[in-house]
Amino acid sequence: MATDLRGSGVAGCVRMATGLRVRSASRYSAGPVAHSADDRVICVIGAGYVGLVTAAGLAEAGREVRVVEIDPGRRAAVAAGRSPIHEPGLDGLLAESVGAGRLRAVAGMEAGVEGAGIVVIAVGTPPTPEGEADLSQVHAAVDEAVRHAAPGTVVAMKSTVPPGTTRSLARRSRREDVAFVMFPEFLREGSALEDVRHPSRVVVGGEDPEAVRRVAALADGVDAERVLCDSVSAELIKYGSNAFLATKISFINEMAQLCELTGGDIGSVATGMGLDPRIGRSFLNAGLGWGGSCFPKDVRALETSAGYHGQSFWLLKAAIEVNSQQRRRFTGKLIRGLGGVVEGRRIAILGLAFKPFTDDLRQAPAIDVIRHLEDLGAEVVATDPVALDGARPLLQRTRLVVDGYEAVAGADAVGLVTEWPEYRGLDWARVLELMRGRLVVDGRNCLDGEAIVRLGGIYASMGRRPLGGPASAAGAAEPSLSAEGIPSLPLG
Repeated sequence: MATDLRGSGVAGCVRMATGLRVRSASRYSAGPVAHSADDRVICVIGAGYVGLVTAAGLAEAGREVRVVEIDPGRRAAVAAGRSPIHEPGLDGLLAESVGAGRLRAVAGMEAGVEGAGIVVIAVGTPPTPEGEADLSQVHAAVDEAVRHAAPGTVVAMKSTVPPGTTRSLARRSRREDVAFVMFPEFLREGSALEDVRHPSRVVVGGEDPEAVRRVAALADGVDAERVLCDSVSAELIKYGSNAFLATKISFINEMAQLCELTGGDIGSVATGMGLDPRIGRSFLNAGLGWGGSCFPKDVRALETSAGYHGQSFWLLKAAIEVNSQQRRRFTGKLIRGLGGVVEGRRIAILGLAFKPFTDDLRQAPAIDVIRHLEDLGAEVVATDPVALDGARPLLQRTRLVVDGYEAVAGADAVGLVTEWPEYRGLDWARVLELMRGRLVVDGRNCLDGEAIVRLGGIYASMGRRPLGGPASAAGAAEPSLSAEGIPSLPLG
């Protein structure tokens, strides 16, 4: 449909379905630039999770995609059509795209950027010790890319960056013939290809309306509502989305704690709440909290960014604290269930990745849980279907095994941390036969606790009363800390 994109100043977001007005801001753009670059050619800088999935999706849609990656091993894997990360379906799509000549990996920025109409920045923005987003990789990638960019090139930011960064990058580039837009990603690890093919929405923000339109055209043919807006609003949409979902998880985990203290059942509570269409059932699963590459760093970065502008974002501070407590609460259940002392006891941990169907260990709850138990003297045996190689340098004191039954053999307690189907489908009669003890602590509320109890086990979960043993064995009370920082726990 015809859309009016003329005007001046910066407009707010307007949904594509109702018409769009995006206005150019003269201090960020001298107006539409001469369009000599070819939008059929896309350069993606960074073959990490976001960059690789984005590149594969664009290639599948028929674009010619060049992936710039400086890591030789990662680049070689992509060039051979193999994914250096675990994501269902990505290996096959890469192999198909590379074989068809639609996707290739390059080492040099010039080879990647030359002639490309759109350059996608998909490098990391890890947190600094202070919680800010480290933009050093973004600055390095953008600085080099604009040196080789043809007039009319659009630089599209996929990297998650604090509000105002896209405008700052435009000023920093000193290229009035290169436009900058924010093009946030909303990928879920484990189902990223589904999200590329059927996104919940397409968000593009910038101060050059023609550049916004061109980047939005990458999603032509996709059945999703579009939000076209200024770059700051697009940056905040990304941060706000992740922060809201993380806060929702922390809220239900606080409700789970209250259920344990009052005798409620968090499963029933979450279902009853979720039936309200204003709330919804998604992200109301009590457990060990959020981890991974996005929620922890984005929540901290948004909270820090708010502080930079003079705002104390207390809600996010609380969400972060609740998430940290939830891991300690899970560990406390294992400690109480073993009588308050874990020194010399063997504990099996099922699952290391922060969620199923990925090998991502960034901010994974299992890492904190295992280190805590080992600091208290426990012998930990852990397993995961795909994350063992990445876990070895992080868990050097931990015995890592491939087979779940091998992990539980001789264990005094089993803690389920990641809800892989492989662990939900274990033969729990066999598990209890192999174990030395009987305690099973379900950190994701995904096991059949009553069945485990019928088989002779003791079952504890999150936000529900324990089954098969005295309430004090692995009950609700949160451990207090002694002067030495060691949990002082009720023993029954």
